Amino acid sequence: MIDLSTSYLGLSLASPLVASAGPLCETLDNIRRMEDAGAAAVVLPSLFEEQIAVESAHLDRHLSHGAESYSEATTYFPDMQSYAIGPDAYLEHIRRAKAAVRIPVIGSLNGVSRGGWTGYARKIEQAGADALELNVYYIPTDPDLTGDEVERRHVELVGDVKASVGIPVAVKLGHGWSAPANLARRLDRAGADGLVLFNRFYLPDFDLETLEVVPHLTLSSSHELLVRLHWVAILHGHVRPDLAVTGGVHTALDVLKAMMAGARVAMMTSALLQHGIPHLATVREGLIDWMTAHEYESIRQMQGSMSYRSVRDPAAFERANYMKVLSSYALRAERGRSAP
Repeated sequence: MIDLSTSYLGLSLASPLVASAGPLCETLDNIRRMEDAGAAAVVLPSLFEEQIAVESAHLDRHLSHGAESYSEATTYFPDMQSYAIGPDAYLEHIRRAKAAVRIPVIGSLNGVSRGGWTGYARKIEQAGADALELNVYYIPTDPDLTGDEVERRHVELVGDVKASVGIPVAVKLGHGWSAPANLARRLDRAGADGLVLFNRFYLPDFDLETLEVVPHLTLSSSHELLVRLHWVAILHGHVRPDLAVTGGVHTALDVLKAMMAGARVAMMTSALLQHGIPHLATVREGLIDWMTAHEYESIRQMQGSMSYRSVRDPAAFERANYMKVLSSYALRAERGRSAP
């Protein structure tokens, strides 16, 4: 019998299929359906730092100040009161989700500052979450802010949260770092139990008629998986935290690639939004079919089998791959021109 089980953040999971933070995890009915379809764990939608601040009335006063003179500036910020799950309701959602399903429920905090994070991390733990994902979504726009300072803030934030809770803590990162491997090592030393690669940055658009900044959402595709595979393969075996792939996971083959790169779990949201929650069952069946055909007995057997841990100089390997890709394209183009 094919064994799909894996472990993530110290949690024993029936398979590597995890529903990542997204709108589908906002209702208990959907969470139950995802468990029935084969999700081994769910990550609840993020509680945003801005929501916590609005509850305390600090950010609300800051954003309202001067709105009469610069009203267009406030359009850069969402109406935090319109979010479906506020801080208190979020904690209740964790409690109810834990009571409704048997699979692990992972809470999520989204922000960057150290302020009230530790307090809400403790509340999320007390509400019953099995683990916590820190979704550190921050774009440094200050020209005087150095890359080292940005990384230091992230590392300190993780250290503070880890010191305040007893549950495992994963860190969800974007890929726009100058030295991701070094940052991963620093987060490891700060106590991170998992690294989730990578966050998707949603860039806003301009409405030229209303002169407003408007949200722009494009769901992921399997093509986005490549950068995740790249860095998971590099980090596997070099850092202690469990590695998770998120972004670009749509098919059973995507999940298998993530496992072979060295991930413990593969997270998906866009695929479920596109194809519905039953898509989880389709992916699970695809895993079993492929593993049976290729004589794999377990997921653990393949994890890290295509990582860079056996490469003496990964940087040189990357250069060789880079040159090979460019030359292969040039050769294809040349053959196309010379064909009769």
